[in-house]
Amino acid sequence: MITSPSRMLNLLSLLQVPRDWPGRELSERLNVSPRTVRRDVERLRELGYRIGAIKGPYGGYRLAAGSELPPLLFDEEQAVAIAIALHSFAETGIDLDDGAARALATIRQVMPSHLRHRIDGIRFTTTGTPERVDRTAFEAASAAVRDRQTLRFAYGDGGDDRPPRRTEPHAVVARHGRWYLLAWDLDREGWRTFRLDRMTPRTPTGPGFTRRPLPAADAQTYLNARAKGAQTEDRWPCVGEVVLELPAADIAPWVGDGELRAIDERSCAVTIGSWSWTGVLASVARFDAPFRIVGPPELATAAATLSARVAAAVPTRESTTGSE
Repeated sequence: MITSPSRMLNLLSLLQVPRDWPGRELSERLNVSPRTVRRDVERLRELGYRIGAIKGPYGGYRLAAGSELPPLLFDEEQAVAIAIALHSFAETGIDLDDGAARALATIRQVMPSHLRHRIDGIRFTTTGTPERVDRTAFEAASAAVRDRQTLRFAYGDGGDDRPPRRTEPHAVVARHGRWYLLAWDLDREGWRTFRLDRMTPRTPTGPGFTRRPLPAADAQTYLNARAKGAQTEDRWPCVGEVVLELPAADIAPWVGDGELRAIDERSCAVTIGSWSWTGVLASVARFDAPFRIVGPPELATAAATLSARVAAAVPTRESTTGSE
């Protein structure tokens, strides 16, 4: 049975057709009694819709010409949230900026004046430069995830000339200004991540499938893990701790997802991760300050190896003289 809100929306949709609607015809269209139709019409009138009654043996209804939607029932926080979301739509990277602007203009028109004034005061500049994603690719990937249907698409530069990828889509995930499709690659028989801005979907979609268990807690965790060189957990494979001869406040903005602990006014302990032990050392060296390795032993071993490499790369005085 259709719920009351859904039924009222269906009734409103019928009334928006410019004609007289006998009550009996409306009840047949909606599969309800004439009494229910009368009750729903009264509810719509209470919401501000101007619905006229037609006299006669069967009665009827017509939506008054020029009727507009009544003010939307948003509270202050909801109105601000909508305005911010639509103003910042460009940050999503989905190629629907014009649609977002028109949506905001439409919603603004049916808001009460005090809310229109409130959202008109929201102005800001976005700084992100996400990769642009065509809406058809975004919609195709999202629908394939929802419906559990095999998705084929050309991928990469000049992708139309390559054999299409055949995948079982699992999730669409946003990360650092880009959109990704996490899917099981049927030809390579493994989990893969695909950037949506490099996808050109092929139609129609393929057969349905039974979703495979993901080798991680969820799609976001899996994507973060792969970006860090891990397999199943959102953590760096190599994590080390050092003591830096710098105040904690001086490096706090640059530690990223590392951990920072002040020791005294002139030094701090930093725990930082990377995909390799040499990568950990590179992250520490960028602070350009003396440091001491706390652990683990693998980090100290990598530091000794890197030190030898750096020493071998530095031109000696004899080699510099000989080249003159």
